[in-house]
Amino acid sequence: MANRLAHETSPYLLQHADNPVDWYPWGDEAFERARTEDKPVLLSIGYAACHWCHVMEHESFEDEETARLMNERFVPVKVDREERPDVDGLYMEAVVTMTGHGGWPMTVFLTPDGRPFYGGTYFPPEPRFNMPSFTQLLLAVSKAYEEQRGELEEQADTLVGAIRQASERPPSNEPLTSELIVNAVSALRAQFDPQHGGFGRAPKFPPASNLHLLLRTGRDDALEMVRSTLDGMAAGGMYDVLGGGFHRYSVDEAWLVPHFEKMLYDNALLAPTYLHAWLVTDEERYRRIAEETLDYMVRDLRLEEGGFASAQDADTEGVEGLTYTWAAEEIEEAVGEPHPEWLQPFEHGRFVIRGEVPEEARTRLLEVRAARPQPFRDDKVVTAWNGMALAAFAEASYRLGRRDYLEVALELAGFLGETMADGNGGLLRTYRDGQAKIDGYLEDYAHVANGCIELHCATGDPRWLEEGYRLAQRAQAFADETHGGWFVGTHDLVAQRKEFDDHPTPSGNSMMAFVALRLARIWGDDELERAAVGAFRLARPLLERAPTAFGHMLCALELHFSAPREIAVVGASEELRGAALQGFQPNTVFAFAPEPTDTVPLLAGRGLVDGSPAAYLCERCACQAPVTTADALTSALV
Repeated sequence: MANRLAHETSPYLLQHADNPVDWYPWGDEAFERARTEDKPVLLSIGYAACHWCHVMEHESFEDEETARLMNERFVPVKVDREERPDVDGLYMEAVVTMTGHGGWPMTVFLTPDGRPFYGGTYFPPEPRFNMPSFTQLLLAVSKAYEEQRGELEEQADTLVGAIRQASERPPSNEPLTSELIVNAVSALRAQFDPQHGGFGRAPKFPPASNLHLLLRTGRDDALEMVRSTLDGMAAGGMYDVLGGGFHRYSVDEAWLVPHFEKMLYDNALLAPTYLHAWLVTDEERYRRIAEETLDYMVRDLRLEEGGFASAQDADTEGVEGLTYTWAAEEIEEAVGEPHPEWLQPFEHGRFVIRGEVPEEARTRLLEVRAARPQPFRDDKVVTAWNGMALAAFAEASYRLGRRDYLEVALELAGFLGETMADGNGGLLRTYRDGQAKIDGYLEDYAHVANGCIELHCATGDPRWLEEGYRLAQRAQAFADETHGGWFVGTHDLVAQRKEFDDHPTPSGNSMMAFVALRLARIWGDDELERAAVGAFRLARPLLERAPTAFGHMLCALELHFSAPREIAVVGASEELRGAALQGFQPNTVFAFAPEPTDTVPLLAGRGLVDGSPAAYLCERCACQAPVTTADALTSALV
C-alpha cells in the first residue's frame, strides 16, 4: 500500500511514504474520513532531523501489526512541524497541558473535528521507561473513544477552551519599565554557569536571543557572561571545529557532546551573535567563528536556487554522529601523527574533536570527513529561517567587507521575493523540488522583513527598506485588533494562538515588534509603534515571570526605551554609509539612498549638500547640521 505522503514535498513526510500506515497529510480529506467513519484522528508530528522520530518510525510505523491497528481504529495524519508551525504549536500546547512536557515525535489523538483529547511524545514498542507500549496505548485510546466518549469530548472542550482563553488574554495595565530588562539580566546571572558558560544545566541549548540582550545592555558583568558562553560553545563539540557551524545542542554542561543535527536557524542566529561580540570586544576569535559558521552554511546548506536547506540530520546510516566523530587511529592516519590532546570521548570508542586544530590539519581532516557517508540533508526551504539567513549574510557583508556574502544575500533575497511569493503580495511558507506552498505565517513575514532591512544597510538601496516596510504592513493581517499582539497564522484551526517564547528562535511576536519599531522610527508610523507596544503589554506578565524565555522580546523592549537616533545618508557614498554603520549601534535606525527621494520619510526633504553626498544625524528628536565627510560623521557619533 502506498500512502498519500508520496505526493508531498516535505522530506519528513516522504520518509514515511513507504510505511504500511495509511498516512494522510494534514487537510480536509483526513478529517472528512474521520467524520464519516466516526474514528479518532491519530496525529503524529515530527521533523526530518529528529533522532527519536526515526526511532519511533522504525519501531512502530514500519511494523505491520502496529500499522494494521493504526489503520483499523484511527485516521493517521502525519505533519512536518516545520511546514505547519501552527498545527505543531496548537497541539504541543495541548500535550504539555495534559502531560507537563512536550517534544518530538509528538503523538496526539483528536476528535474528528480536530479537538485534542489525549497525547504524548515518543512511545516505545514494548513497555519501558515507565511508559506503555505504543500498541497498548492505541488499544486503550480506541476503547476509551468507544466507551467513554462523553468524558473525552468534555476533556477536548476543556483543552481547546484553555488554549483559546490564553490567546484572548487582555493586555497588562502595569507600566512598561526598564526594570523588566534589569530583572532579566539578574535572572540570567542567577542561572549562569561560570565554569562552562551558558545558563542552567544540561542539556544546554545555544541562547542567541539572551546573548543579544546582554550585549545590548553594555554592562561589564553582562559582557562577561557573553564571553564565557561564546567561548564555551565554540571550544569544540557542539561547535564543529573542522567544518564550522553549530550542532543543535549539548547533552552535557560543557558544550562537549552534541546532539549532532545542524539547523539552519541556529547557525543563522549564532553567526550575528559572534559578529556583534567581535564588534563590542574587538577580539578576533569571535569574527573567525562568525565567518566559519557562515562559510559552513554556504558550503553545506545553500541550494542551487539560492535558498538554504533547513537542516542536516543527527544520524548517518542510522548511527548518531557517525560522520563527525573519530577513532584515534583515523586522526593519526589522516595527519601523520597522533593527537590525543584533540580527542574527547564520545561512545563506542569514538571521539569528538575539541581544541585548536592548525589550519593544515583542519583542512586535511575535513577532506577525510567529506569522503565519508554524509548525514541526510532536509533540503526543504523554510521562509522564516531563510529570513534569518538573509539578515546574517547581509549584515556580515558590510561588517566584514565580504562581497561574496553580499552576493549570497542578494540571491537569497531574490529567491524569497520571487519563488516564495504567493502571487498576491504575500509569502509562502516552504519550498522543495520546484514547489512553494502553504500560506506564510507571522514569523515568515517578520524575519524576511528584518532581513530586508539589513540588506538595505548592506547595499544602500532603498527598495529593500521599502520591501521590509511592505512586508511589515502585510503582517498586520495577523494582528489581534481586540487584545493586541499577532496570531501565529491565519489558517483555520480549532483555536488561534499567539506565541511569545524566544526559544529556539525569536517568536513571530518578538521579531515583529522589533521590526515594527525599527520601521516606525524610519517612517514615523505611529500605528506600527502602537502595534509593538500592544505586543509588549500582552507579554508583560510573561516577561516578569520568566524573563529568560523572552530574550528577543526584551531586545525589542530595550529598543523601545532607547532614545531615538536616526542616520540618513543621501548620495552614493560608500565612505559615508560605512561611517554611519560603524561599531555596535543596536538602537540606531538607518536610511540610505543614492540620490534624493521622498519614498522613505526619513529621507524625505534631505538632499545633497553643495552637490556632495550628505549624512543627516538626529538624536533625541533633534537634528544636527548635515556633514559630507566620513570623518565628520564619525566625530558626530562619538
